[in-house]
Amino acid sequence: MKVCAACHEDLPKDSYSKKQWKVDKCQRRCKVCITNNREVQLKQPNHQNNNDTNTDEIEIIKSLDSMYLEEVEKISDEELFKQPPPDEDCPICFLRMPVLNPTGSKYKTCCGKVICSGCCYAPIYDNQGNQVDEKCPFCRVPKPVGKKDAVERLKKRVEKDDPIAIYSLGMYYRDGMYGYPQNHTKALELYERASELDNALAYCNIGYAYNNGKGVERDEKKAMYYYELAAMRGCVYARHNLGILEEQKGNMDRALKHWMIAVGDGHADSLEQIKDFYTKGQATKEDYTKALQSYQEYLGEIKSDQRDEAAAFDEDFRYY
Repeated sequence: MKVCAACHEDLPKDSYSKKQWKVDKCQRRCKVCITNNREVQLKQPNHQNNNDTNTDEIEIIKSLDSMYLEEVEKISDEELFKQPPPDEDCPICFLRMPVLNPTGSKYKTCCGKVICSGCCYAPIYDNQGNQVDEKCPFCRVPKPVGKKDAVERLKKRVEKDDPIAIYSLGMYYRDGMYGYPQNHTKALELYERASELDNALAYCNIGYAYNNGKGVERDEKKAMYYYELAAMRGCVYARHNLGILEEQKGNMDRALKHWMIAVGDGHADSLEQIKDFYTKGQATKEDYTKALQSYQEYLGEIKSDQRDEAAAFDEDFRYY
C-alpha cells in the first residue's frame, strides 16, 4: 500500500501505473487522479500563463528523470540487441505492416486501427457489392470532414487512453499543428503518458527531445536511454538513431549491430549506413550481404499488388 499525493488515499499497487508506483511520494498519483486531472486539462484552453508552464516543465522533467535514474542500469546488451517482434499485421489484408512512416500506413481515429497504404487506397464495398466512397476501410464509419473533425475524433481517442492518439496529440503540440500552440513541454507530457501505455514512438520522441534539447536540456545519455526503450519495443527509427550515436562515439561494432537489426525491420537508411561502413572497411562483405538479404526478406513480406497500385497512384501511399 502507498499513499497518493493527490487524493491522500492509501491504495494497493494495482491502483498505480508501474512508473507511479516507483516515484517519490510527493509526486505519486493514482490512476484515478491522473485520469481526472487529464479530463480537466482537456476542457481547459490551450494557452497557459508562464508560471503554469514553468511548473509543468519542472514536473515533467522530474518525472522523466525519475524513470531514467531508476531504470537506466537495468538494460542489458542481451535485451538491447534482440531482434524485436514485428509490428502487428494489417487488420484487413493480414500482410506485414510496412515500416515507412507516415506513408506506409494510416492511423484511423474512428476505430483506432492502423491500416496499410494498400488497404487505405483499395475500393470499399457494402454488403450488396456496391462501391462505397469516403468511409474507413475497417469500421465503415464516414471519413472526417476536414481537419477540425479529424482533431475532434483524435481527442475522443485520447480520452479513451489510446496510446497512438496520445502520441499523435503530442506531435501536434511539438510542431504547432491543427490549431495547437507549439509547446514542447506539453508534447513531452503526452509522450510520457503514451509511453506508460508502451508506445514505442513516444519513447523515441522523448529520446529525440533529449538529443536535440527540445523542451529539456540536451542530454545524450538520457537520449540514448529513451532510444533504447523505443528500440527494444520495435521502433526502427530509434534503433537507427542509436547506431548514429554509437558511431559518433567511435563504437563501430555497436553501431553495426543496431543497423543490422533495423535493416531486418525494413529501415532503408540503416542499409545505406552499412553499405557506407562496407566501403570504408568498417563492415565485412558478409555483413553487407546479410543486410541486403534481411532487407529483401522484409520486402518479400510486405509487397503486394494492391500496395504497389496505391504507391503508383500517389506518393502519399509509398510503402518502401
